Amino acid sequence: MNTGRYVISQLLDLVHWQTLSRLVERYDAEARVRHFGCRQQLICMAFAQLTWREGLRDIADCLNARPNARYHLGFREPIAKSTLADANEQRDWRLWEDLAKSLIGKARPLYAGEDIGLDIENTVYALDSTTVDLSLTLFPWADFRKTKAGIKLHTQIDLRGPIPTCIFITGARQHDVLWLDELVFEPGAFYVMDRGYMDFKRLDLIARSGAFFVTRAKDNLRFSRQRSQPVDMGTGLRSDQIGKPSLPKARQDFPSLLRKVRFFDEETGRDLIFLTNNLDIPALTVATIYRLRWRIELFFRWIKGHLRIKHYYGTSPNAVKTQIWIAVCVYLMVAIIHKQMDLPGTLHRTLQLLSVHPFEKTPLHELLTETDFRPFESMDSNQLTLWNL
Repeated sequence: MNTGRYVISQLLDLVHWQTLSRLVERYDAEARVRHFGCRQQLICMAFAQLTWREGLRDIADCLNARPNARYHLGFREPIAKSTLADANEQRDWRLWEDLAKSLIGKARPLYAGEDIGLDIENTVYALDSTTVDLSLTLFPWADFRKTKAGIKLHTQIDLRGPIPTCIFITGARQHDVLWLDELVFEPGAFYVMDRGYMDFKRLDLIARSGAFFVTRAKDNLRFSRQRSQPVDMGTGLRSDQIGKPSLPKARQDFPSLLRKVRFFDEETGRDLIFLTNNLDIPALTVATIYRLRWRIELFFRWIKGHLRIKHYYGTSPNAVKTQIWIAVCVYLMVAIIHKQMDLPGTLHRTLQLLSVHPFEKTPLHELLTETDFRPFESMDSNQLTLWNL
């Protein structure tokens, strides 16, 4: 990162611009474009995420108010609201999804050694979804209920980051379990999910791929025990059984052996029943894997509370997906910087420093390691922030 360059420029150096150029060519994203290319679009939208801009006019006005900074960021003309709106509406959102995937490829190796408290070396993914409510008047294509619209973000995260490795955006009507049909399962990895994904035919596909699942059993589960294994009752475990589903249809959909672990949660006073196709790891590890699923809930809390995905700069499906994927790109860049520089404090602190100083010409390492900074007590809810990890 070079001295004399703006903080936002140094952050965006994490984007491999040749990769962006290849994606532009793949999606023919700059046909008949003279002045406002995809690079300029990314800068505008990343700036909007970092500095909590309210709308397209706000983005353009803030950048136009600093003509020298705007020029050095690569804009040779003032930014027009309509130009940015057209770019978000017309340029294929998949370009930004693919750019995010390239950043995921940078981020995941940095966090591969993170200790999440498990005695296994397998990668552990959490699967879940969250719904973002929208105005039915502005987003009629996303109709959800009689009086509201909504979209659903089906998300897979690597719990060691947590780094999102897959996000699938659908209308809010789509059932969670259908998303399993879109995934390619990694042999040897664990996939932890709630009981909304309980479908024996799809769980069998996970097992056949060489991967493992850990999920909650539904209340109406019928299970035929073949054998039981001893458990330490002092750990909260109540039983560890190997068997098969009892009902003929369920047994047909999942013909392999199934493991049922019963665990008493002292904090909630509830008995929890977990199912997995892994017959070898300790029963307490099964319960611990499921407990780690809360990390994806924190990820959703961050997305809905601090990323600009509850207030959209455009109303078309393409504009909405563009905004979501560029927001994910910004998060990944912050996560990469935080880990590469081995920064003190939280990702939240790193993000806030970047948010406050986008146009300073301070080397990033100096800014992020030497600044005496205390998080704002009254942080605007529109700001892009991250949970404390």
